[in-house]
Amino acid sequence: MAILRASEIRDMGMEELKEKLEELRMELLRERSKATAVGVPENPGRVRELRRTIARIMTIMKEKEKSS
Repeated sequence: MAILRASEIRDMGMEELKEKLEELRMELLRERSKATAVGVPENPGRVRELRRTIARIMTIMKEKEKSS
C-alpha cells in the first residue's frame, strides 16, 4: 500500500475513508503481529508509515464532520 497524501484523502468520500481506515488498521495489526512473531520487522518504517496515514485519515474525517 502506498502512502496516501492529504490531498488524495480529502478527495475521498466518508464511506471510502471509513473503508480505507479499516483496511489500514488491519494491515497495521498484521505488521505488528509479524514483528512480534519474528522479532525484527521486515520493514520497520512501514509501521510508522501506517500509523501516520491512519492519523491523517482520522484528522481529515474530523475536519469533514466539523464542516458539515
